[in-house]
Amino acid sequence: MSAAGATIASAITYMTEKKLSGNSDSFGKGDIRGVAAPEAANNASACGSFIPMLTLGVPGSGTTAVMMGALTLYNITPGPAMFTEQPDIVWGLIAALLIANVMLLIMNIPLIGLFTRMLTIPLWFLVPAIAAVSAVGVYAVHSTTFDLVLMVALGVLGYILR
Repeated sequence: MSAAGATIASAITYMTEKKLSGNSDSFGKGDIRGVAAPEAANNASACGSFIPMLTLGVPGSGTTAVMMGALTLYNITPGPAMFTEQPDIVWGLIAALLIANVMLLIMNIPLIGLFTRMLTIPLWFLVPAIAAVSAVGVYAVHSTTFDLVLMVALGVLGYILR
């Protein structure tokens, strides 16, 4: 789903897979189809969002909007003229996306066992570890305790509103 972004592509794919499966009760409880299909759509839309940016000059996602801004800073205007004026950049981007996807495939297949074992980490360990790493990251940005208090307050608010 080009130009709509990964979130919409993942949501539509999840709903479609849930509707097409014979047993939709298992979704949300660890059914691999509920994870694999949206993740495939997410990965496909990442590359697909470059198409409107390169061909029309319209960013297809937040990431491509940032990339379009970076290209503009270097006096490179994405759009139809980019294919004739700077084809080396266009083909460089296409080659980089192809190489990145192949590298993801090569790196992820051997790590599938590790990824599945990570799912067995208990929440009593995982939640404090994530909170600690988040606190260090928040404090590292501005080195103020206000940011830490804000993080905790928004975390509590998010927990209440869930």
